[in-house]
Amino acid sequence: MTVKLDFEECLKDSPRFRASIELVEAEVSELEARLEKLLKLGNGLLESGRHYLAAGRTFIAGICDLARLGPPEPMMAECLDKFTTSLSHKLDSHAELLDATQHTLQQQIQTLAKEGLRGFREARRDFWKGAESLEAALIHNAEVPRRRAQEAEEAGAALKTARAGYQGRALDYALQINVIEDKRKFDIMEFVLRLVEAQAIHFQQGHEELGKLAQYRRELGAQLHQLVLNSARERRDMEQRHVLLKQKELGGEEPEPSLKEGPGGLVMEGHLFKRASNAFKTWSRRWFTIQSNQLVYQKKYKDPVTVVVDDLRLCTVKLCPDSERRFCFEVVSPSKSCLLQADSERLLQLWISAVQSSIATAFSQARLEDSPRGPGQGSGYPAMSSSATLGCGGMSKGREPGGAGHVAAQVQSVDGNAQCCDCREPAPEWASINLGVTLCIQCSGIHRSLGVHFSKVRSLTLDSWEPELVKLMCELGNVVINQIYEARVEAMAVKKPGPTCSRQEKEAWIHAKYVEKKFLTKLPEIRGRRGGRGPSRGQPPVLPKPSIRSQPGSCRARPVKTGEEHGAGDRQGGLAGAEGTRATGAVGSLVTVQPVQVKPHSDDLGSLHPGALLFRAAGHPPSLPTMADALAHGADVNWVNAARENATPLIQATAANSLLACEFLLQNGANVNQADNHGRGPLHHATILGHTGLACLFLKRGADLGARDSENKDPLTIAMETANADIVTLLRLAKMREVEAAQGQAGKVPPAPPRAFLAELLAPADLPRGPGCID
Repeated sequence: MTVKLDFEECLKDSPRFRASIELVEAEVSELEARLEKLLKLGNGLLESGRHYLAAGRTFIAGICDLARLGPPEPMMAECLDKFTTSLSHKLDSHAELLDATQHTLQQQIQTLAKEGLRGFREARRDFWKGAESLEAALIHNAEVPRRRAQEAEEAGAALKTARAGYQGRALDYALQINVIEDKRKFDIMEFVLRLVEAQAIHFQQGHEELGKLAQYRRELGAQLHQLVLNSARERRDMEQRHVLLKQKELGGEEPEPSLKEGPGGLVMEGHLFKRASNAFKTWSRRWFTIQSNQLVYQKKYKDPVTVVVDDLRLCTVKLCPDSERRFCFEVVSPSKSCLLQADSERLLQLWISAVQSSIATAFSQARLEDSPRGPGQGSGYPAMSSSATLGCGGMSKGREPGGAGHVAAQVQSVDGNAQCCDCREPAPEWASINLGVTLCIQCSGIHRSLGVHFSKVRSLTLDSWEPELVKLMCELGNVVINQIYEARVEAMAVKKPGPTCSRQEKEAWIHAKYVEKKFLTKLPEIRGRRGGRGPSRGQPPVLPKPSIRSQPGSCRARPVKTGEEHGAGDRQGGLAGAEGTRATGAVGSLVTVQPVQVKPHSDDLGSLHPGALLFRAAGHPPSLPTMADALAHGADVNWVNAARENATPLIQATAANSLLACEFLLQNGANVNQADNHGRGPLHHATILGHTGLACLFLKRGADLGARDSENKDPLTIAMETANADIVTLLRLAKMREVEAAQGQAGKVPPAPPRAFLAELLAPADLPRGPGCID
């Protein structure tokens, strides 16, 4: 203990003692003021801390509310639960720190300010009273005259008593001064020490709490990094699809009616105008749906559906040529009829075909339910496709004798096609025409729900089948496609669903297989086609090299030898150089190039861009499995080869005169009117090369007859210049039917379905046949 004042000086009452007293009193007054200030600041800190705790707990409650929004996500729920629990524990620790701080302030600072200084103030008051009494006694003793002995004796006794009282009080005051000086030191240091200890406990608890989450935080960081990468890929894919959709589908054309799997079975959806049955006969636009053998509509999504037809088996559908409005048809049932209007002639035909197919499906389902096989094992709803509007000539039709059974037997006879591609159920009666696989009824419904950009489903027994589609299905098949889409199933130890698995398991498998493409391997090298036709697996394809023939007026191409002397002709510009067919036009003559086989390139085709791989695989000879592989790995079916005059895979397949490759590309969304640098689309090239079958195929798929190339020549002009009588006849007939269809819409002649006749052109024997046609 350090002595602030000397007791001997106190008894002497020297000026040094009085100066020390004044200095100490000033310091104690300043100490008292600062202690009061510290108490106010501490109370403010505690109040702010409690506000912080309240805000923190409110924030945690907001995080918990956020976690309960939308469908539960296990990863997010676990993350938010762990972190909110950790935050709650840290807030509880902070609350304990505030309580410890408040207790220390009250025990140390407030006690020092109130209790410790109280004895000092009392001793100071007594000291100054004794000092005043001593001063008075000294003055009185000094003023007593000599002659007053008695008074002098009394004054001396009073002075002695006053001095004794002052000295006692001075000693007490000096003791209090020394005590408060020492107490100030250790009380303040003890306060700071306890405060630091409380802080250490708080932060130690926080460190331990965070340590519990260290491993989880590292794992979550890795998962979040992967999620960010996946999100970036999905965003890139969405942006690319957004751009493609804006380029393809924002041209003002009407959208396709929706086909998807609903709770009550397959549905077809779309907007139609409906005429009211009241006296005003008003027209209203409603959302119509075909589902569960019923035709229903609703105005808004959450509105209850209104049933137009209870049972499609009891109704019929017919056109309404007498209606004042265009594109009208009527659904007639025994109890009532409903007049509907589509947005265009194409949608009118699609809706009529959809209702008719649904009626046929309703009857077929009823027969299946009565048959020994039981419900759900036969064919289901028919696929809707553009071929439904093209008539039935030259096709194999659903239930016709020799049609459906022949198509189903032919397709199912392919290796692996006797079972469903995705669940292995025997005797599948459905197919995906763009993938080239067979499906059971349940898997076909799941494929439809993916959308036509993933899978186009058609019935093997109910729908019409063009010969080229049947041959395409036989060329691919379940084994070939599963080698692509299930390449890593065994390596990943993933279990493929079986026929008895639930719909949810099959749906998860199909989504992972075709949408997420989890089981794809890296891009392979060019494969050969089935049955040894084409290069073997891993061997680069035999690519075409141009040779020139120049025979003005000839309607048949004759290949000639390829030599160095033809280099100049090869540089004149045309289609595809060493990977396709070149063609140039001149006034009064036409120069074309015929592909021939050359030595395979030595470059690694497995490292090609998927679009470039698709382009090469579509060449001569085409490889459909490799084309399917390239599309599975994200190849753009309309990929443009800038090095080959902006030729597309469809133009490359046209140069190779492969009707199957062209049909495969068209079924997978190839643009039949996309032109190269010379403005020539696939129909131009088919006409130049004299490929009648391809010209017919492109006309069926909507090729533009009026499209002109850079030399202002349309396909008919080119066909006349090359004197190709087959294609001239074909194009003139198509032109005539388009004119008739246009006049029919104008009301001049009865309307004819545009290009419906083209479906028949592959069948009649009396029509001229060209290379590329399928018998």
